[in-house]
Amino acid sequence: MDFTTLATPDTIERTMNALAERGFQPVAVSSKEEALARIKELVPAGASVMNGASETLREIGYLDFLKEGSHPWRNLHDAIIAEADPAAQARLRRESVVSDCYVGSVHALTEGGEMLIASNSGSQLPHLAFTSPSVVLVVGSNKVVPTLQDAFARIAEHIVPLEDARMRSVYGYGTDWSKSLILHKENPAMGRSVHVIIVRDERLGF
Repeated sequence: MDFTTLATPDTIERTMNALAERGFQPVAVSSKEEALARIKELVPAGASVMNGASETLREIGYLDFLKEGSHPWRNLHDAIIAEADPAAQARLRRESVVSDCYVGSVHALTEGGEMLIASNSGSQLPHLAFTSPSVVLVVGSNKVVPTLQDAFARIAEHIVPLEDARMRSVYGYGTDWSKSLILHKENPAMGRSVHVIIVRDERLGF
């Protein structure tokens, strides 16, 4: 299977309908610029925001936007990176799981509306599963696959090799697929919002 092909309009519509039925809040945009603009609309001024490492967020300009400091949010990730003491940095990282909003991506999205996230440390998983009341996920349509089985294959055959190579080139060591999270649905009783921004016409992330 080619894990880089953009999804067709019919597939995107079917996927969005499935996401909505599962309690998520999907929207489709055409470009990375539109995706960034939608994030700016969704995250309210004064909110604390956290994000994990993400090629998708880098490609749409979100990480640069955070670094510029002109946003109206409290950037918890910056505080973590700026902390030199390892023990204090670890404490800040644990405290960040209660951010008002988590912005990220997923590694695969099924046509049935399920999202799969793979992780080495697992640091982003609490936000996605429970702790952040607002989650915004940006997903290139190249990440849409037919089934959950295909989603696992996408990670094993496509994501892990590319991320391992990236890590080795930047840090001198590779990565491991240590933990997985599947977002099957969002229970409305939890009062959370999980927004899924599907970018139709651009390949984003791995």
